[in-house]
Amino acid sequence: MKQSEWQKSSYCQGVSNCLNLALGADGVLLLCESEDPEIVLKTTPERLRAFFLGVKAGEFDHFVT
Repeated sequence: MKQSEWQKSSYCQGVSNCLNLALGADGVLLLCESEDPEIVLKTTPERLRAFFLGVKAGEFDHFVT
């Protein structure tokens, strides 16, 4: 996959390590950290959407200090 296909959030300005997202084959979403791009997590848009909805709802707040 070409590096230009990866996208990071505009909120990552000035941050050394960001989460990057790309669209892979068959509509699979790929995620990696810019600090370790060799490790890639694959998921579906539906699963990522459910995760983001949980984050927005505060379901994971206890993980953040």
